[in-house]
Amino acid sequence: MDLSGIISIAGMSGLFKVIAQTKNGLIVESLIDKKRVQAFSTHKISALEDVSIYSTGDDVPLKEVFQKIHDKEKGGACIDHKSADAELKKYFKAAFAEYDEERVYVSDIKKVLNWYNALQKDGLLEKKEESEADKLKVKATLADAKGAVKTVKDTGPKTVKTASSKVKVQGVRKSGVA
Repeated sequence: MDLSGIISIAGMSGLFKVIAQTKNGLIVESLIDKKRVQAFSTHKISALEDVSIYSTGDDVPLKEVFQKIHDKEKGGACIDHKSADAELKKYFKAAFAEYDEERVYVSDIKKVLNWYNALQKDGLLEKKEESEADKLKVKATLADAKGAVKTVKDTGPKTVKTASSKVKVQGVRKSGVA
């Protein structure tokens, strides 16, 4: 489960995937309708990998809460975030028993369950394990890249004669890729 690049923007519904960075902010794509918009640096942006939930012990990263819900639902969708408040609390308690009931509000539970369903719908909650073949391909690509780079030879500074004096000019570097 990789939450890097997934953000929430205050004032905009849903979750967004970061596409590119600009001078004034970010270009993001909505996970709901796949439309791209610009999120300016003045917006309040929260990266999901930085969000945590209050628990009776230490705060628990959102990734772990999503994993607990994912395990409870066996990879399926959870209950609708628009359900009754009592039902939401009961469900969240069953999925994540150690959450702090005094500091985690129903609005927080609704947001977490809504985010979970959005990520689950797009298939972003599945674990992506690298196979041995993928690891070997990466190693082979790195080896090819290292072998293709030639060493750069410096010819040293050149002296250029002018009418008034001698001026040192940096030599030209020769490089290339075979």
